Amino acid sequence: MIPTAAVLYKSDGYNTSSKRLLGRQAAGEGFLKGLVEFGRAEGLYCYAATATEFREFCQRIQPWLQRPRQVQWLNAADPKTLAQPGAIYNPDPNIAKLVWQRRFTDQRSYSVCGITHTIASMGALQNIGDVLIAPVQPWDALICTSRAVKTAVEHLLDTWAEYLAQRTGGKPNPNIQLPIIPLGVDCNSFAQLSVAPKIRQQLRQLLGIAPNDIVILFIGRLCFYAKAHPIPMYLALEKAVQTTQVKVHLIQAGWFEDTKEELSFKESAKIFCPSVNSIFLDGREPQIRSSIWSAADIFISLADNIQETFGLTPIEAMAAGLPVIVSDWNGYQESVRHEVDGFRIPTLTPPPESGLDLAFDYLAENLNYSTYIGHASMAAAVDIAACARALTMLIEDSQLRQQMGESGKQRARELYDWQVAIAAYENLWQELAEIRAAASLSVPVTAGMPPHPLYDDPFRFFAHYPTASLTKDSVLKLGAMSQPEHLNQLRQLWITNFGANRRTPTASVDIILADIQQEGCQSVAEILNRHGGENSAELLRTLVYLVKFDILQVGS
Repeated sequence: MIPTAAVLYKSDGYNTSSKRLLGRQAAGEGFLKGLVEFGRAEGLYCYAATATEFREFCQRIQPWLQRPRQVQWLNAADPKTLAQPGAIYNPDPNIAKLVWQRRFTDQRSYSVCGITHTIASMGALQNIGDVLIAPVQPWDALICTSRAVKTAVEHLLDTWAEYLAQRTGGKPNPNIQLPIIPLGVDCNSFAQLSVAPKIRQQLRQLLGIAPNDIVILFIGRLCFYAKAHPIPMYLALEKAVQTTQVKVHLIQAGWFEDTKEELSFKESAKIFCPSVNSIFLDGREPQIRSSIWSAADIFISLADNIQETFGLTPIEAMAAGLPVIVSDWNGYQESVRHEVDGFRIPTLTPPPESGLDLAFDYLAENLNYSTYIGHASMAAAVDIAACARALTMLIEDSQLRQQMGESGKQRARELYDWQVAIAAYENLWQELAEIRAAASLSVPVTAGMPPHPLYDDPFRFFAHYPTASLTKDSVLKLGAMSQPEHLNQLRQLWITNFGANRRTPTASVDIILADIQQEGCQSVAEILNRHGGENSAELLRTLVYLVKFDILQVGS
């Protein structure tokens, strides 16, 4: 059986058409497209809360279906169905909730697989920290998109575990797989751009760029505090243009958080790189996002932000055959080979212990997420002189541009194409299945104890509230409201029929009442033996419900 996983589907995780386009959404859409196109399993599974979400999932994947495949909806109200694919893929690191839900069923029946994106947000930090107290198993995984992310995740888990050891006397083991699987790109679509001179010519004419001019391209969110501060890039560009005396255009294709930031970007470009023609395009437009690569000669991304983890756009640039200039930062350190695919520009931050005030104010909510990462980014420097030298070399040397572009293109196809990435996912799911079959169960549910200590059965948690509880020895007889006309009244009123979907069906209740009428009374044990089956808990609730409205009475 070819390994696969059900896709936990929420539109926000896979939708790139929103006005606030984020990297995790582009990555999610790319993963889903890659799974549909390159996944080897015959079927596709969608784990969603509603039929509406499932229909949306089907519509989203329809353009990518290259062969007939069965698409099956697994209702999120019933996690037991995840035993069919044997794994669930969640497009974020929040796996704790999913493994707690699994604990109400068979913990060995499927694996839970999440993935990291930004890990600086409060939600992500808590999600990852919860791994140490949630019932994760050795057959679960939190995918890290780069070694940089894995190092940060391991640091977070280790420091949190050290605290828990001090607090409780025992240091918990994460007990989870942390594989490194990078994000992917569709290399074929980018390869078409690099061999399409007509597209390049048309775009340049449209933007007023001469054939021999040099175009530097940045694609991504235009946000100084959450992506990359533009001023170091502007300063380096101005130095390079002054050195080379070549006509250079800088295209920044992305989107702004607000008008104030847009004005700041555009005004600072005029101030700090006046010799460069700055062009701003809306990178949310699908046509721009897919074709603007062909107009460029060099790609640049000087990320300086702690919310960055992988960096997808340099990989896309490499797939498009562009040499890349990136900061020596996070995932860029792994994806871009210095002086082979492009240049990695040195970066500098303060030493540890320099930002504890930021950490406190973030925790105390004196700083929101954007302000917190903004303060951190303002203390992260990129070597402007080194960037200017790299730009100068690539501007002046067309052969070097071509050589690095070809190296990057080959690297993107070998390591980052979605066909390669999906194969890595399938290998992971297979490995998790093998571990699931052999490894010992971690934190099994103890008889008489709740699957989740904070979400216990309310009738156990509050068992001390009532005078008595219904027992198997309790004897039930018909009450005054058991007559058909009274029953119909109760069933038609919302206030008395509320929760009917969580009780034994009406037809079965009528059979139980008829049995009791015929025999005069019945013990709860007898009723359960005749009618309980797999839904004895539901039936017990129903019996007390019937007592509540005097349809049944507890006899002596």
